Amino acid sequence: MTPVSVEPPRILTIEDDPVLGAYVREQLEHCGFAVTWCQNGPEGLGIARRRPFDVVLLDILLPGMDGLEVLTHFRQSHSTPVLLMSALGAEADRISGFRLGADDYLPKPFSMAELRVRIEAILRRVALDRRPMPPVPVSLAQSLRFDDERSDVFFAEQWAGLTRSEYRLLDTLHRNGDEVLSKAFLYQHVLQRGYAAHDRSLDMHVSQIRRKLKALGYSERELRTVWGKGYVLSALDELV
Repeated sequence: MTPVSVEPPRILTIEDDPVLGAYVREQLEHCGFAVTWCQNGPEGLGIARRRPFDVVLLDILLPGMDGLEVLTHFRQSHSTPVLLMSALGAEADRISGFRLGADDYLPKPFSMAELRVRIEAILRRVALDRRPMPPVPVSLAQSLRFDDERSDVFFAEQWAGLTRSEYRLLDTLHRNGDEVLSKAFLYQHVLQRGYAAHDRSLDMHVSQIRRKLKALGYSERELRTVWGKGYVLSALDELV
């Protein structure tokens, strides 16, 4: 029987630091990834648009066209998961990245072990997104229309513009009705990694979902924080 060949995950790294870029490429290739490395924004954006990748690693502090500008242009036509890398540690910079469509954020300096875990978590999320899902109960599907292929929701003749991570989070809460889901569960089920108290990724995804649903004018259900418990998507007149 002829064995089935499995193509390695395709990673695009856009990093101007020649030492770090070469090291990341070497280490990821050693882990079995197929890596393409670019050292500036315009080149990286062009390659990202022309060729299919599974994950894009994008440095924010690129010369000329910086990473956030690259992300803005890329998100106009592509939904490929993007992991931002930056020595900038301010919360405002992380929020800007998530607001522009980043799926994850990794501050520098980082270990290759953590980078690999983050990439593998993104790949697991993408694989889960592609699996057929059970139908949403009719009672919960009268307003927002969920589109698994686009990883987005539709309401009032508009798409929300969710990232894959935001879509999976909202879809998970939606399918669980009025059940409060803990942060630990959502980190494991949605972000595919363990929960750490200092990790604000989930909170930022929640913030972006709220902002985008508000921009649609959607108000039938609300993504609520239940202090000490987690998050729930519930009707406005329901008390948690």
